[in-house]
Amino acid sequence: MKLATFTAAGVTRIGVVRDGGIADLSVAAPELPRDMKDFLRAGDAALKRAGAAAASAPLLPLVDVVLEAPVPHPGKVLAIGLNYRDHVEESGQPLPEHQVWFNKQHNCIVGPHAEVALPSVSAFLDYEAEMCFVIGKRCKHVPAERAHEVIAGYFVGNDVSVRDWQLRTNTWQIGKSFDTHGPIGPWIVTPDEVGDPHALDIKCWVNGELRQNSNTKHLIFNCFDQVAHLTQAFTLDVGDVIFTGTSSGVGGAMKPPQFLKVGDVVRVEVEKLGAIENVVVPEIAETVIEAA
Repeated sequence: MKLATFTAAGVTRIGVVRDGGIADLSVAAPELPRDMKDFLRAGDAALKRAGAAAASAPLLPLVDVVLEAPVPHPGKVLAIGLNYRDHVEESGQPLPEHQVWFNKQHNCIVGPHAEVALPSVSAFLDYEAEMCFVIGKRCKHVPAERAHEVIAGYFVGNDVSVRDWQLRTNTWQIGKSFDTHGPIGPWIVTPDEVGDPHALDIKCWVNGELRQNSNTKHLIFNCFDQVAHLTQAFTLDVGDVIFTGTSSGVGGAMKPPQFLKVGDVVRVEVEKLGAIENVVVPEIAETVIEAA
């Protein structure tokens, strides 16, 4: 099943994507939650009800709706670094002995076709094609062989990075967390449709030029290892989003480096999961202080 968060007629809700359209669950199954985190928290019964309702529901054409980030307001956004051998090599780093994790602040999350801002404070904007997944069950101390039980589904992501800010500190956090620098989507694909998540082609194009071309079989630490490792330290909650790492081909490692510019179009595609495509625009650097 493909689960999407979408906006139509000014209202945001969730639906099931099929046959080039989307079944609006607020109409087909009005008793179900209308927010993705609440829906995932409702568990297998909600998923089963959504599938049954969507099978015969009328469809809104996808071209008539705006696809939002499938998890618009995630709790934690966690990303693993240096998780493809070829990317480690191009980065000039040693192979990691342990998993290398950093936070992306939730404010970075945007939809699959949202604009990505070139920061006013940096010209070193880069892309990282990634497969992502979302946690569907609150969990702690999950062994790798049971990690599949807590993953609600998979989707496409771009771990957009501001390289000079990233490399100023060992944590990487700020350089990975600028607003708009976490496009995800286009929808969540449930594990039964994905099959083996560690056998999917993953590609990235910039302005039609193929820059990254790999397969998730090359992950150093696979998705289940990641869940096992993280949950040794802290609880993962429903709606937490995990970025699983990127392969070689990032702009900063090219010779000479090829950082993103205003007007560039970045497309990331993962087999079975779909594609996201985002245009780079200049940041409007305005002071914002909301009234109490």
